Amino acid sequence: MEQSEQQELHQIRRRDRAVNDQGWISTFLKRAPVGVLATVDGEQPFLNSNLFVYDEAAHAIYLHTAQVGRTHSNIEGSQRVCFTVYEMGRLLPARTALGFSVEYASVVVFGQGAIIQDRERARAALHLLLKKYAPHLEPGRDYRPVTDEELRRTSVYEIRISAWSGKKKEAAPDFAGAYYYGEAQQGRLQS
Repeated sequence: MEQSEQQELHQIRRRDRAVNDQGWISTFLKRAPVGVLATVDGEQPFLNSNLFVYDEAAHAIYLHTAQVGRTHSNIEGSQRVCFTVYEMGRLLPARTALGFSVEYASVVVFGQGAIIQDRERARAALHLLLKKYAPHLEPGRDYRPVTDEELRRTSVYEIRISAWSGKKKEAAPDFAGAYYYGEAQQGRLQS
């Protein structure tokens, strides 16, 4: 992919919603609970929701899947990947259907995905995942560390980030009629 194409990948059409603060993007990736990985097999895109960890020092994302499956075979065929995390805020009603909107925040990552072949690097990536999701637990104290047998049963991936973008929309705290998804269905909105 040429440099000009790579630069265009992460450009936000709605520049008023673009987040150019690299610290915000990094923090958002660190706190997001789930991400969606996009891979491709020829002409067929494939999405897979995953637990993941962003390693700021390596500027990489780590995740894992089974040894056999679409993610594994797609990354073996093409290392080009896209990864996203997002969160939804309040719904923002309007007087017209076209005017309805929603608060949100998201990050899109472009990069190269690879299956980590080195056993110790794969083990370290899995331990980073465990540290993210169970920071109060320690390997060797609260659970057995990742074994070689467990490493043989999983594929651990590294996404080397080449470009990313952040985007968000926020409304004023007192936005008239704003509500969270599910509140209307549960009858919690005030008329």
